[in-house]
Amino acid sequence: MGRHTVSQIRTVKRGGSRFYHNPETRVSVPGVTSVIGMLPKEFLGFWRAKLAAELAVDSLDFIKDMADRGGREAAVDYLKGAAGRYTKARAGIGSEAHDIFERMIRGEHVGRQRSDLEPYRLNFQEFMDVVQPELAGAEDIAWSDTHGYAGSYDAMAWIWLALDANGTLRVDRENGTRTLVMCDWKTGANTYPDVALQLSAYENADRIIHADGTESPMPEFGGSAVLHITADQWTFKPINTGPEVFAVFLALRKVFEWDRNISKDVIGRPLAGSSDKLTTGTQRRGR
Repeated sequence: MGRHTVSQIRTVKRGGSRFYHNPETRVSVPGVTSVIGMLPKEFLGFWRAKLAAELAVDSLDFIKDMADRGGREAAVDYLKGAAGRYTKARAGIGSEAHDIFERMIRGEHVGRQRSDLEPYRLNFQEFMDVVQPELAGAEDIAWSDTHGYAGSYDAMAWIWLALDANGTLRVDRENGTRTLVMCDWKTGANTYPDVALQLSAYENADRIIHADGTESPMPEFGGSAVLHITADQWTFKPINTGPEVFAVFLALRKVFEWDRNISKDVIGRPLAGSSDKLTTGTQRRGR
């Protein structure tokens, strides 16, 4: 892939969303995960309530003591923050694990880690030994001029894939076909369908902006896959990123535009208000 130099891209947070900004062209586009954030997530309300309730039940004496010493509001705020503290802690582990994975897939020797990260390192090493991916790029920016979005992908790698007798896709270094695959690493408790939206957005971007400020065209991919890796195990799963999936992502991109921009201007200034209240003839005659 031919490269030429472009501006260094910056990421900024606005209104709770991440944007990728090109300082030379002054173009800002929303991040892929911020666009996917437009999906309704009703389950999050129940999950947050469950964490707060579990914390209250498991810490009755502590919560009572907090309320007695700091007041009722302090105890309420502590319980309300249960989900946020959990998410922040998990995000920290995930970020550190991703850093380890990038170093390893780039060929850097990564030694033993602290106890909470070491299982991730060992499982990623096993993934590397079994799948034997050949890195084509990692942690670069996929940028879409056509649809106005950008995002940092975890890796693109060459992987040998073959179909078995039952038509099931599998990794086969000896008999498989060398295939360029867009990859994502997930370290949470589960993998969710919206990873397909994420990977389809990366695949359908127009260009790659590399860390050194150069860019190259987005290549053609033979598929996408997610590595779900936890402290206990790992699985490498193919992901459908076909046209119907990308169409949903583009619909969410329009919803993002509505939420962040269009909806701000659809309600105009009042044409009339309570001070202009109409007095009817019946009201006048009744005076």
